[in-house]
Amino acid sequence: MKYALIGCGRIAVNHIRAAINNHLQIVAVCDIKPEAMEILLEKFGLETDSSIKRYTDYQTMLTESEVELAAIATESGLHAQIALHCMDHNVPVIIEKPIAMSISDAEKIIRKSEEKKVKVCACHQNRFNIAVQETRRALEAGRFGRLSHGSVHVRWNRNQNYYVQAPWRGTWAQDGGCLMNQCIHGIDLLRWMMGDEVEEVYGVTRRQFHDYLECEDVGMAVVKFKNGAIGTIEGTTNVYPQNLEETLYLFGETGTVKLGGRSANNIDVWDFADMDDSDEKNIGLKERTSNVYGNGHTSLYADMIDAIQRDRKPYVDAVAGRNALEMVLAVYQSAAVGMPVKLPLKDIASTDFIGRFSQNF
Repeated sequence: MKYALIGCGRIAVNHIRAAINNHLQIVAVCDIKPEAMEILLEKFGLETDSSIKRYTDYQTMLTESEVELAAIATESGLHAQIALHCMDHNVPVIIEKPIAMSISDAEKIIRKSEEKKVKVCACHQNRFNIAVQETRRALEAGRFGRLSHGSVHVRWNRNQNYYVQAPWRGTWAQDGGCLMNQCIHGIDLLRWMMGDEVEEVYGVTRRQFHDYLECEDVGMAVVKFKNGAIGTIEGTTNVYPQNLEETLYLFGETGTVKLGGRSANNIDVWDFADMDDSDEKNIGLKERTSNVYGNGHTSLYADMIDAIQRDRKPYVDAVAGRNALEMVLAVYQSAAVGMPVKLPLKDIASTDFIGRFSQNF
């Protein structure tokens, strides 16, 4: 399958590695900075491979190169327009999170995917963590019983050097704050595990230490799910001096699970009323990861390839991407108005909150 990557920044390494691990034929890479493409390819010994075309314009790339699967890893504010253009060329896409920066654009992606029958995968790779998959299996088997509540905590560090490397980070138009960028994976897991259907969100956000950013560096929220369960969200990039943890707790009538580690890749607690010998493998499970992005990209790519070949929905489809985006925008909206907000959201975009912290809300 002929593959192209659009955007060769920080996360691109995981995409190229996943492409190689899945034996995709890399036919093109694209970035507005030629040096970014060369640095990326050099990391994999591909810098002298003349079969890989380099482009600084994705529209030209799609016109000139035969692409059967594209991944989009640019700044977040460009995800939707690039994805829609790829679909206009009948090219399936893997879209880095968030899938878009507005509900309207996310809905456009979903509609176009359905109309043109082009596969779209939202890159929430942590769903493929071994610990997450084992938890999901237990959930679908009914081992938790009735869910009481759950919580996600993403307690990370991002300093000024991180934001200087890419000036689009921390802006309302191109990125959003810690909830949209760093915490959306955990937020996705919480919503997915707790039944997906959300009634109401009440959130508070602040920009505490990163006064050079437009957006929040800490956010907290309470979520009311339609099944009666309650969720809490804590996300921040203010942890001193380095990343601390990403944890997910699920509490049910007959089961308790805590996922921990740097990217919800460990099982710290695994207790069920119906424990047996098959549970031994999960007690204390630790999946080794080389960075906070985990190992899920390779599995996500494998699933997307299979979805294309078998003409089925990807495991993490465009609707899942929209749902994660909606949760973050709901927290932003609630924090801005100081009241709970009902879901589903009407059209709300990250740019609606430009000037939010300069007004000392």
